[in-house]
Amino acid sequence: MKTSLAIPVEATTSSRLPKTDFSNLVFGKTISDHMFVADYKNGEWTDLRIEPYAPLVLSPANATLHYGQSIFEGLKAYKNDKGEVLVFRADANWSRMNESAERMCMPAIPEDIFMEGMIQLLELDKGWVPDAKGSSLYIRPFMFATDDYIGVKPSDTYKFIIFTCPVGNYYSKPVSVKVETQFTRATEGGTGAAKTAGNYAASLYPAQKAQKSGYDQLLWTDGKSHSKIEESGTMNVMFKINGTLITAPINSGTILKGITRNSVLQLAKDWGQPVEERFLTVSELETALKDGTLEEAFGTGTAATIAHIERINVNGTDYILPTKSSDAFSNKVLAELDGIKYGTIADPHDWIIKI
Repeated sequence: MKTSLAIPVEATTSSRLPKTDFSNLVFGKTISDHMFVADYKNGEWTDLRIEPYAPLVLSPANATLHYGQSIFEGLKAYKNDKGEVLVFRADANWSRMNESAERMCMPAIPEDIFMEGMIQLLELDKGWVPDAKGSSLYIRPFMFATDDYIGVKPSDTYKFIIFTCPVGNYYSKPVSVKVETQFTRATEGGTGAAKTAGNYAASLYPAQKAQKSGYDQLLWTDGKSHSKIEESGTMNVMFKINGTLITAPINSGTILKGITRNSVLQLAKDWGQPVEERFLTVSELETALKDGTLEEAFGTGTAATIAHIERINVNGTDYILPTKSSDAFSNKVLAELDGIKYGTIADPHDWIIKI
């Protein structure tokens, strides 16, 4: 892909690539050599550059540390059989990041800065994209306030950074989840639809409690009545009941507009799979688990892609889901998405950017 922005590059003099064990990647622990950086001041994005990945120097009065103006995205790059780098749905991540920015009183990021900063960074660090099937290069764009000021107001200055890390599978096996009816992830009028750091911080305590009880994630319910399933901790969630795929709508302002979610729904539409975008109630879920009409439950997200759910706890009772056949919808859609991402099948919706 051709680029037009002239972004200065300071290349590292000591690459970590030769010492990286790509056969033993822990998700999010191994960081690539470089990062793209841009600064927002005086009403515009300036000083675009690519430089060696390194710690940041922050004032103790940094506004983000005190008031939480921080947003981020997550997307992935893959390597096909020809060694070309393929990026999945980057335009959707750029669009969603700007929606988060608006909600958090932060400046929008121009498309050319987001896209070309990412592309030129990937061109430089192409060697960090893993070759193994199931592995990918996780791309983390994020923005945070940089004013050194103690006072509750939107910052006047910001920093936008993109860095990458080679990763394997987020979940190595099907997951166990617990329906959460005490704690709340998001409420109408809040920031639930924004990909902002505070949402995740608020979820840590209840998630930790569930993990200590043997569950990988929570199924969050609505904050008013705790009667409707919203999403899981790291992903949107879908249920197939009596042949129909059911997933929470995104118009409540409490659900993250998942890009993998959107991709799965598009493929379901392509295949004529019945879909209902509505809230599944906890009582409906419990009934479907008891009478065996729940055929599949799975999470959708950039990190996990498709995370099969094998156990659901509702009102203190564990239910084990049936083993998925090879032609189950979740397996079929996972294979389709993987094929598009790795370039082994056609990309009918132009989701791929080739670097």
